[in-house]
Amino acid sequence: MALALAAPALAGGNLYTRAQQLFLDLGLPPWIFAILVAAVKVALILVFILLNVLFLIWLERKLGGHLQNRLGPVYTGPFGLLQTVADALKVLVKEDVIPAAADRWAFIVAPFIAFVPALMIWLVVPFGPGLQARDLSIGVLYVAALSGLIIPSLLTAGWSSGSKWSLLGAFRAGAQLISYEVPLLLAQLAVVVWAGSLSLNDIVRAQQQGTWFILLQPVGFIVYLIAAIAELNRTPFDLPEAESELVAGFNTEYSGFRFAIFFLTEYANLLTSSAIAATLFLGGWSGPWLPPFVWFLLKTYVFVFIAMWVRFTLPRLRVDQLMNFAWKLLLPVALLNVVVTGAIVAL
Repeated sequence: MALALAAPALAGGNLYTRAQQLFLDLGLPPWIFAILVAAVKVALILVFILLNVLFLIWLERKLGGHLQNRLGPVYTGPFGLLQTVADALKVLVKEDVIPAAADRWAFIVAPFIAFVPALMIWLVVPFGPGLQARDLSIGVLYVAALSGLIIPSLLTAGWSSGSKWSLLGAFRAGAQLISYEVPLLLAQLAVVVWAGSLSLNDIVRAQQQGTWFILLQPVGFIVYLIAAIAELNRTPFDLPEAESELVAGFNTEYSGFRFAIFFLTEYANLLTSSAIAATLFLGGWSGPWLPPFVWFLLKTYVFVFIAMWVRFTLPRLRVDQLMNFAWKLLLPVALLNVVVTGAIVAL
């Protein structure tokens, strides 16, 4: 991973430079080498996400098994490890059906549209000093733009299914994501104002030189945490997939491999939101004694654990409670936090 993610760090005469020189000696144009390096970076990030998703599925089953006294995740195989295998086999062996009334190509493409943003966001996430695929000066803006792409993917999935339940679930999902996207961005904006930069690396360095932003932005952290859980469609904000009301929501007509892509996307987004939270509020990869990459993972999994704990603790909200909470409470608090932060920085 160090080779792929730390191209700037390796450009000082190590393997990266030697490989680049080898391509030039072979008479190959530089753009081929650039494409190859980019492909390796994306492949390593994809492997990182997939391995973590497998661990997240096991961790959530294990945590839920202990909190709710579920036998399967606790006793299925050593440490409950076979429960994840059973879940994967259950999904993959199901028949892959495309409804007759569905818009075929939109129905097929929608799950992949949902997964791609969760993968692309990791291109700007700093794993450690120099361990980053791309250091963009507008990193936070890039993350915000890609996060919003999940909305059209869910609307496409619901509309293309040819089912009123799927369409209603898609509208609910779109309304919820738009509502909670606003306070989520405002919580990130407060951090940007305090750090004075949109770069995720600059935000980490600002916390290294001072203190973690969770101490300077406790209100912003709480707003981000609540809005992120709502964006992930997790309990108590899982109304787009409410089984008792909408059967399964926007993905009612999906089965087999395509359902597995939505399932994978949910956990990939959980990991992504947790990584962004760790970078913005807990100093990212910075920390003593342990390697930076280990610090980054530990802080990321703090947020993962909180989201899982909330899921197995709180009941589902009603749809009117969910929308009122976003627009009447969370949004004004987030706006006030940005105004106060701007005033403090200006003074």
